[in-house]
Amino acid sequence: MAYDSPNIKEILINKAKDASKNAYAPHSKFKVGAAVLTENGKIYTGCNVENASYGLTICAERNAIFSAVAHEGPHMRLKMIVVSTNPQVSLASSCGACRQVISEFASKDTRIIFPKEGDYIDVSLEEILPLQFVFVAPFTEKAVHKNNSPS
Repeated sequence: MAYDSPNIKEILINKAKDASKNAYAPHSKFKVGAAVLTENGKIYTGCNVENASYGLTICAERNAIFSAVAHEGPHMRLKMIVVSTNPQVSLASSCGACRQVISEFASKDTRIIFPKEGDYIDVSLEEILPLQFVFVAPFTEKAVHKNNSPS
């Protein structure tokens, strides 16, 4: 089902909140859900999944993005992503690893939404990750950008 609705932010906020209910967070009790809208108009969700070996934990944002890639393929692009946490937390934004993964699939127009106390904060990738890592191909002076073409 493709989504093109004037209420898309609210739809994604609700889907992210629902996804957070499925989080596996026995160690931190910090449940997070994410919902992504792709440029194809499809919505995918994810939740955080913890592990006793914390380095093996995966965040909701990456789970949602990886699900989108699994369904749409490596050329999937993000239009919007919403990250929702425990209601008692006033605001929690994406970690650095998630911001970098978002950057792989985002455009300059991608919106990142963080619900906050009945409202939300709406930011661009540039605002939360102004100096993203860009791969420089070996033996060249040119950076390889998100679409895998040299600059």
